[in-house]
Amino acid sequence: MYDKEKGLFDAFVAKKMSRRELIQATGKLGLSASAAGFLLTQAQTRAMAADFDWQKHKGSKLKLLLNKHPYADAMIANIETFKSMTGMEISWDIFPEDVYFDKVTAALSSGSTEYDAFMTGAYMTWTYGPAGWITDLNEFIKDPAKTNPSYNWDDVLPGLRASTSWNGVPGGELGSADAKQWCIPWGYELNNISYNKVMFDKAGVQPPKNLGEMVEVSAKLTKDLGGPYGIGVRGSRSWATIHPGFLSGYANFGEKDFTVTDGKLKAAMNTAGSKAFHKDWVKMIQDSGPKNWSTYTWYQVGTDLGAGASAMIYDADILGYFMNGGDNKEKGNLGYAPFAANPAASAPTPNVWIWSLAMNNAGTQKDATWYFLQWATSVEHALFGARKMDFVNPVRASVWKDEEFRKRIDTSYPGYLNQHDVSAPGAKIYFTAQPLFFDLTTLWAENLQKMVAKELPVDEGLDAMATEIDKKLAEAGLG
Repeated sequence: MYDKEKGLFDAFVAKKMSRRELIQATGKLGLSASAAGFLLTQAQTRAMAADFDWQKHKGSKLKLLLNKHPYADAMIANIETFKSMTGMEISWDIFPEDVYFDKVTAALSSGSTEYDAFMTGAYMTWTYGPAGWITDLNEFIKDPAKTNPSYNWDDVLPGLRASTSWNGVPGGELGSADAKQWCIPWGYELNNISYNKVMFDKAGVQPPKNLGEMVEVSAKLTKDLGGPYGIGVRGSRSWATIHPGFLSGYANFGEKDFTVTDGKLKAAMNTAGSKAFHKDWVKMIQDSGPKNWSTYTWYQVGTDLGAGASAMIYDADILGYFMNGGDNKEKGNLGYAPFAANPAASAPTPNVWIWSLAMNNAGTQKDATWYFLQWATSVEHALFGARKMDFVNPVRASVWKDEEFRKRIDTSYPGYLNQHDVSAPGAKIYFTAQPLFFDLTTLWAENLQKMVAKELPVDEGLDAMATEIDKKLAEAGLG
């Protein structure tokens, strides 16, 4: 490596040179894109190491438990940077999602020290945290002796920081002053519309602006397209059916899952507003959803859009992102739009899924593990993933402002940046944190299935469900 090239990239990382100036200079030197990328990564590594002792745990060996996901792929693609910067060795086990969470639960509940850190969803920490299986990361974030001064924790989007911290009190507000930071946000998805532009043009419709329009547009698409159905949403008997589009729309009307009074929880799914929302949602699926909707998970919703079997989905924005690439039939035909279900709402309020990184409380190398966690969630690694890999959606505000990242997304995924930017301020977890989360949301999904199948009237069904949930809360000492 020549000093001249090193100096160029060091100056850029130090913000003494603009990206345009860097591109012009590297062009004159005849550097290839891959060489420039390597030099940039090295310059960022030197900058990170300038005022922090990244070699403090040199020789340590860490092991990770990972879900098979593009976020993990981006980390693995950049792992040599971490290894060279810290002198640590790192290995991992990686599993598909259908078995991944069982692997995590087995490892944590047994007190195993095999894994130092692992991927998790924020909801899962509502079980792991109170059980003592994971470490409160505030003790590391707030310790200047253990945290790189340029880590910039406040750069992580505030709704995500709050949504991954909880005081462990059922019904306690996420992100409260006494909350524990159970995990670090890594990448996230908010829920909006992804749609087939060709099909919408053929039917002469625009992306719906609210739930009433979504019901109507979905029905017209189903009728006019002669094959594809209008709207894809999840429907399996699982908590995962409630958390994406459904809860995003539900929360936009100001509806809640529970009310909390004097520390006691009470089901709130049978209010007049909730009943009205459920009726529209059920009608939309009955008129315009897939025939076997009750089996639909993230996978079926996404693949139908990518294959041209559906015209629109109301689900994770990154699901629409992935379906617009690869070898999908409809690659290049998809668009994106922000969605506020409530016509009186000023903006979308999407519920979020947050892939995060957590520390095994039984681990024996916590300080070294924190070095990995802060590197993997750093601005520098996030920029690598956003620019070079499919690391969407990044959790840092600064990365969303990065010109290279924004240009890449805007060119290949028209509308994606706008749907995110419009929705991000209102994006957070809208569920009430409580230990029966998985059981009660699965019960909710089961009742929703019965309503769509016309086995259960909406009004009476929600009243009965609220009564059943209140009973379960009381039995658990929560209601």
